[in-house]
Amino acid sequence: MAADPVHPPQDLRFCRSADGTTIAYAVHGTGPPLVLDACWLSHLQFDWQSPVWRHYLVELGKVATVIRFDERGHGLSDREVADFGLEARIADLEAVVDDAGLGRFALMAMAQGGPVSIEYAVRHPARLTRLLFYGSYSGALHHASPEEVELDDAFEAIIRVGWERPTPEFRRVFTYQMIPGATEEQMAWLDELQRIAVTARTAHLARRERKRADATHLLGELRLPTLVLHSREDHMNGFEEARALAAGISGARLVALESANHIVLEDEPAWPVFLREVTEFLAPDRAQVGRRPAATPITDLSPRELEVLELAAEGLDNAGIADSLTLSVRTVERHFQNIYAKLDVQGKSARTAAVARLLAGR
Repeated sequence: MAADPVHPPQDLRFCRSADGTTIAYAVHGTGPPLVLDACWLSHLQFDWQSPVWRHYLVELGKVATVIRFDERGHGLSDREVADFGLEARIADLEAVVDDAGLGRFALMAMAQGGPVSIEYAVRHPARLTRLLFYGSYSGALHHASPEEVELDDAFEAIIRVGWERPTPEFRRVFTYQMIPGATEEQMAWLDELQRIAVTARTAHLARRERKRADATHLLGELRLPTLVLHSREDHMNGFEEARALAAGISGARLVALESANHIVLEDEPAWPVFLREVTEFLAPDRAQVGRRPAATPITDLSPRELEVLELAAEGLDNAGIADSLTLSVRTVERHFQNIYAKLDVQGKSARTAAVARLLAGR
């Protein structure tokens, strides 16, 4: 059957996070890899029929290979989840990226994905080519006034008592926050997405943990091309969040979208601006598609990465390296991920190839 040009095919996949939670992710499009982390509300299949999200999927797929996933507890990912903390969410992103076999890629933080993406960028600097934020923040309540905190508490109460009701009046509160300029069809679709994407319990627990996540203290450590896109009158996450991101990240560029919608809709003037900015920002990556990037010289590894690789050359496994350097095994694994990305080695033989590069450089 020929592919539907309005609904390009997507490849649905599943992987396991560090704690065993199954995470659903999808791949579509062509071009350099662009990972989306991750909308508050998503359903990988339902989104394809969406009058709110469809234009994002179609147009971004024309300029990038898009990898997106349903957060734990949401959509097609495992629903019965207890841990929605920041570390678990970072592990989910790591699992998706590794299962998809990505080397270096661009990462777009969507809304509440900001703290996760910032943490990932700091922990895995060699994996990212560039970083984008869309309607996002470094800490959900970092700049909140007492009145805003009180309002947030009211939103929690609405979730508990009204999220799963058959009629949408309670969910419409959140719909209006996200797309106040939408048509009734678009609002009704987002009302329904909330109902099918997540239970009231998960919506409440996940939202509570997202409010605690704050990576503001790490902004100064980011050293990569960064683009911040944010609607000027965003009702969900205020524009001051975008200013704080751009001010805190060296060299970051801020683009104000002339919209009141948290999710810019296809028929408003801000949409072609968003698409143009993202396309131009990814252009250097597109120019590299099909070219093998030059590997980092072994001498350009960090001192700690060299220590880890030296111990691997002596025959130590990850547990032995962790014990020798007083690190966790997980930290050693992260060092190896960065080493592999920098040296441009992949697959089952990556460790052997990296050690061989070290020995050859002596």
